[in-house]
Amino acid sequence: MNKLSLLLIVGLMAAACNGHDSNAKEGEAAVLKKPPYAAITDSIHQSGKDDKAGLYYRRAELLSRNNLHELAAADFFKAWQLHPDEPTGLRYAATLNIIGQPQKAIRLLQDCRKKFPGNANFSNMLGDLYQQAGETKQALQLYNDMLLADSLDFEAWYEKGLLLERAQDTASALEALRKAYALQPVRTYALELAHLYAENRNSAALELCDAILRKDSARELIDPLFIKGIYYSNTGQYKQAITQFDSCIRRDWKFTDAHLEKGIVLFHEKKYTEAGEAFQMTVKVSNTFPDGYYWLGRCFEVTGHRDEAALYYQQALALDKDFTEAREALKRLK
Repeated sequence: MNKLSLLLIVGLMAAACNGHDSNAKEGEAAVLKKPPYAAITDSIHQSGKDDKAGLYYRRAELLSRNNLHELAAADFFKAWQLHPDEPTGLRYAATLNIIGQPQKAIRLLQDCRKKFPGNANFSNMLGDLYQQAGETKQALQLYNDMLLADSLDFEAWYEKGLLLERAQDTASALEALRKAYALQPVRTYALELAHLYAENRNSAALELCDAILRKDSARELIDPLFIKGIYYSNTGQYKQAITQFDSCIRRDWKFTDAHLEKGIVLFHEKKYTEAGEAFQMTVKVSNTFPDGYYWLGRCFEVTGHRDEAALYYQQALALDKDFTEAREALKRLK
């Protein structure tokens, strides 16, 4: 291809892109001239600079409620430029994240923390975005900075605990969650702490769950029963574990995890028929639940039904291509 032809193609591509951009902008402008945005759009054109920020903010909120987040982000940006206050910064950052621009939202929140150091909402949102982006080191440093400024910040202790738990730093996670719960003894913190205790075979899980259940006069809560079941399962107390999982199922028969964990206990007890029935319930409740198919495969494999096992492992992999155990099971069968 000669240079002249290449330049012609590039020119045509640029013209097409410019035409597309132009059409998109015309379409956006047309939306803003129609109800329910038209009145605010007219006011923006007629108002002075001091009033425009509030009008852009109002229109952005209305656009957000109608899921027009790209247009809303543009209006929040204009409002922020004209009057960079706290509500606008929070809404603009949240909208940037919605439209898939988390790094831009992070930079905005970093600036907002400096501009409004007394507003913890910016730090909390920034911590969430760091975690979503997989920036664990930055998130941990943020929570440490927050706690250095206020050691009684229970939300920072809680978020730090969750972060450390995901990083598999169990000892530090327990310390952080204990501090969060001591400062703010709410059910959410108690359950998270109890679950981590249960996973680590610490009987303190039972005490926390029983304390929550004593206040459950309506007998509706499921999580404390499930966590007790996890503790008993992890400590080899299988009869007590099944009692807890059955209690969960009686309160909500669609609680997939309770059926799954009950099945795993029965599998460890070599009660493969009963285990298979429990795993069948998981896929009955949710036919897109890969773990249920995987464990059905385990039941068929251990009882010598290799072809059936392979089918269930394949189904698990079809639902979750990263299901390492299912892939290894298939290799094992071959």
